[in-house]
Amino acid sequence: MIERLRTYASFVRFSHSVFALPFALVGVLLASQYAPVTLGRAGWIVAAMVAARSAAMGFNRLVDARHDALNPRTAAREMPRGAISRTQAIGFVAGWSAVFVGVTSQISTLCFVLSPVALAIVFWYSLAKRYTTYAQLFLGLAMAVAPVGGWIAAGGPIRWEPVLLAVAIGAWVGGFDVLYACQDLEFDRRHGLRSIPVRFGVRRAVWIARVLHVVTVMALGALGVVTDLGPVYLGGVGAVAALLAYEQSLVCADDLSRVKQAFDLNGYVGLLYLLTTAVAVYVR
Repeated sequence: MIERLRTYASFVRFSHSVFALPFALVGVLLASQYAPVTLGRAGWIVAAMVAARSAAMGFNRLVDARHDALNPRTAAREMPRGAISRTQAIGFVAGWSAVFVGVTSQISTLCFVLSPVALAIVFWYSLAKRYTTYAQLFLGLAMAVAPVGGWIAAGGPIRWEPVLLAVAIGAWVGGFDVLYACQDLEFDRRHGLRSIPVRFGVRRAVWIARVLHVVTVMALGALGVVTDLGPVYLGGVGAVAALLAYEQSLVCADDLSRVKQAFDLNGYVGLLYLLTTAVAVYVR
């Protein structure tokens, strides 16, 4: 039983929840200044985020199974090696999708009504590389749903905070996914898959990733101005900027050997940002 749970956790890369969940919680945290959030509602919001991400990652693995089996970098994933069957993957996606919709019904009517839209957005990324060059930006869009969803679920009013958070996480995720996609340039070209590196080449793709991360820092800084969170928050943004600069320094067009190391650094970005924002809100 434990081994099976580990297999499914690996199937959806559960550890990568540190990318979107902290930003969703920042959305909740900032919204709570306008609409008090109970512990129960916060629990439902976390459950919704986990369910949506599990469904989205399961769908991604399901539709990519054939290509994953052909790519040496991904051939050891659960479906290609037979640890999870297609039928099991379909059941996994359907089950978590149902959980997500059910959980949103416990948060608010608006969240319940919007739940199919959220699922459509996060599912679309998995198909995007078959149709558009800008697949990495669609992953950014899928992740940008998290802070907006957190804000709406917490009952936040119409303000700039969730918009700036969405821009920040969308540009951040799009940027590091562009770097990650550089590894599969030749494979994607051979199999007719589209991406920013395929369209523009590695050298330009690296610069596009850098520009996107500059946009991330600018959006986070603008959020600090809008919310007047003070020096603690701005210090956190500075630390995020330093991490992203270091991440970018690990990758260049002539050396992609440390892309995985650069990618793993992103796990600290969201956690650092959540922590410093929480401290800034408390101090204020």
